[in-house]
Amino acid sequence: MRALTPLEARVLGVLIEKQATVPDTYPLSLNALVAGCNQKTARWPVIEATEAEVQTAVDGLKSLSLAFEGSGSRVVKYEQNMAAALRLPSQSVALLAVLMLRGPQTAAELRQNSERLHRFADISAVEGFLDELAAKDPPRVVKLNRAPGAREARWAQLLCGDMPLDSVGAPQREAPDAAGVSSGELAALKAEQTRLAAEVAELKALVQRLVRELGLP
Repeated sequence: MRALTPLEARVLGVLIEKQATVPDTYPLSLNALVAGCNQKTARWPVIEATEAEVQTAVDGLKSLSLAFEGSGSRVVKYEQNMAAALRLPSQSVALLAVLMLRGPQTAAELRQNSERLHRFADISAVEGFLDELAAKDPPRVVKLNRAPGAREARWAQLLCGDMPLDSVGAPQREAPDAAGVSSGELAALKAEQTRLAAEVAELKALVQRLVRELGLP
């Protein structure tokens, strides 16, 4: 099987996730797939894929037998076929889905984040399935080198091709700085400051125009 594109992996991950978390609305329409791909939560990286881009990704997955069109609905809907296509147990499918949706993670993070897809008894159970995936030919996951200061190594999926073992992957949880504010919060504050400055500039320009039109000093 060829390597998946990042968007194909995102679409496949969404199909697997929604099948477990919202079975009443599964299979998914194209609109639902787009919304799932562009979610702001439980996704890394956050993207803004168009309907046309998601449709292209779906067509790519269909050509690999990883997805197919469901039947019995006026609207075209899609289902995932990963377990059968790659001959994987549901536990492995759940782990790969979370890796496709959230990027590299430790075994502990995978256990927590995959709970709605499959509930693993403990971290060793997660590691057992990861080891099996890593031993496949070709391997489906890889254990990355432990980042400086990190307690545990993270795992990454290889469905999109090889990844350097020292890859940073998804950002680590940010530690607060000396003032108790994370770098993410600082970035958000700076963005809000820029937005407010632009609004103030627009208001100043409006006031100056009104002053000129009214002939005020």
